[in-house]
Amino acid sequence: MHPIDIAIFIVYFLAMLGIGFFFFRQNKNADDYYVGGRDMGSMHIGLSVVATDVGGGFSIGLGGLGFMMGLSGSWMLFTGLIGAWLSAVFLIPKVNRLSKQINLLTFPQLFEYLFNPKVALLAGFISAIGYIGFTSSQLLAGAKLASATFTALSLTQALIIMGIIAVVYTVAGGLKAVIYTDTVQWIILMAGLVFIGIPMGYYAVGGYESIKATVQPEMLSLTNVAWSQLVNWGVTIIPIWFVGMTLYQRIYACRDEKTARRAWYIAGLFEYPIMAFMGVLLGLFARVGADQGMFVGLGYTDPAQMDAEMGLPLLLRTVLPAGLTGLMLSAYFSAIMSTADSCLMAASGNVVTDILERFMPIKGHEKKILRYSQVATFAIGAIALLIAMSMQNVLELMLLSYAFMVSGLFVPVLGGMYWKRSTPTAAFWSMLLGGGTTLGLILAGYQLPYGLDSNIAGISISALSFLLLSYLTPAPEDPASARLSAGRA
Repeated sequence: MHPIDIAIFIVYFLAMLGIGFFFFRQNKNADDYYVGGRDMGSMHIGLSVVATDVGGGFSIGLGGLGFMMGLSGSWMLFTGLIGAWLSAVFLIPKVNRLSKQINLLTFPQLFEYLFNPKVALLAGFISAIGYIGFTSSQLLAGAKLASATFTALSLTQALIIMGIIAVVYTVAGGLKAVIYTDTVQWIILMAGLVFIGIPMGYYAVGGYESIKATVQPEMLSLTNVAWSQLVNWGVTIIPIWFVGMTLYQRIYACRDEKTARRAWYIAGLFEYPIMAFMGVLLGLFARVGADQGMFVGLGYTDPAQMDAEMGLPLLLRTVLPAGLTGLMLSAYFSAIMSTADSCLMAASGNVVTDILERFMPIKGHEKKILRYSQVATFAIGAIALLIAMSMQNVLELMLLSYAFMVSGLFVPVLGGMYWKRSTPTAAFWSMLLGGGTTLGLILAGYQLPYGLDSNIAGISISALSFLLLSYLTPAPEDPASARLSAGRA
């Protein structure tokens, strides 16, 4: 790699660390660390939401879909637009008002208000496990990009470097540092894709006529996708907008309901069509380049045998000149970091606020909680790094983490907010049975008919058990802790 590119890369990482340490001095308590002081604007939040949701994993994952499927891979992020706008209409009006009333810091705390502490504790474990896996997927995405670009780096070495940088500035700065770095990182990514990646990739593969002559016609169609795949994406991705801890933290961080809803509408539009087509186009260009023999000199002679998610990094490495390579790689690392840091914050919030505070005498000691939060963030980053070292596919790891959280948490949170008959017992067992069903099917390697995702079975079991047990078990004696009365009125 050219020294100019290395210099650009170093400056970028130093800037991210600088933002983290700047906010290290600004954080006075858990409110500052986890919800940014509850007074942030819609543009910063909106860009942070889309940066977190799309991020590096989906950026690299979309490139892999474009490499395998062509333009039809863009439908995956259409589900992101639907999820963002549905949650803006149905979730934010309830949750934002409640967060101001009782100072919510995490998503599982909502379960304590809706049901009871036992349900909230289980939700904390499910959310923490899911976000540790999601953090791992982002570190793996960054490592794939780095190892494909820096030939001297192995995947393991790249993982260690990515992990250290992401963990250090997140530990130091908290959510406000995460949101401001997300804004910077997303601007870098968008500029890199629009002005560097797509034009240079398009030119390098020979333009439209060359693309059309190289790939199969279905790669240029929006119908090259099975109905079961669309269902799988929808069932896995749309509900995450209702159960994602990173998203709840940003709802809490908004200054008011109007700000939060505006931020979610902005995020939805950036997801689809903007990022959806940018990601798959670059993956498509990589497939054309692979079919043309562009990567033979790098040891990739058969496109069918390539890791599809390596296509995009190899394309960038091959077609970009000195200077632009550093800028474009910084753009993709920006996307990866913006999701990794948010997921670290989410998992840390779950571990400290939803789990440790229930067993340790730290509640009310703001400085102690802040230090525990930073230690927890560091430890979770280390665990995520170890998981990433044992996985190979970014998108698979991301969707597995999504599926586990969605199948356990989606039905109880909707039931708790919208159904008066819901009970703590129903919520608890629907979490266990829903998440357990999905995880069990995945670990057993059992495939549902028509190629449907295990998550569909998990959500179905969760919904069925929630409905049955809500009728069979008594409602709690204290309605204040079990009913979102203001939202249900």
